[in-house]
Amino acid sequence: MRITITARHCDVADELRARARDLLARLERFALRPHDARVLFVADNGHPLVEVRLHAGRGVLHVGKARGGDHRTALDAAVAKVRRQLDKSPIRRRASASRRARPSPREPR
Repeated sequence: MRITITARHCDVADELRARARDLLARLERFALRPHDARVLFVADNGHPLVEVRLHAGRGVLHVGKARGGDHRTALDAAVAKVRRQLDKSPIRRRASASRRARPSPREPR
């Protein structure tokens, strides 16, 4: 998955960029065929804002925006919003339900 991190009207520390990459790598496990993720750090009139956009398969776009006291707090809240969207995704629920219904090949019948 390609991850793009952008900062507008602010400077973002390398540690925060690394944390954003780590959190998006975790989200990658829950999305159906993710191919692109974008993180936007903005200082809007001095108020930190973070937007996370995750493009998944079948043209599905998950977006989470959050404000916080600092960019790290806002990043955590935005990622949590995207995670909730992924958990509620009907495509993911159908796929996991069909996997639960099938017996595994290792189980004796």
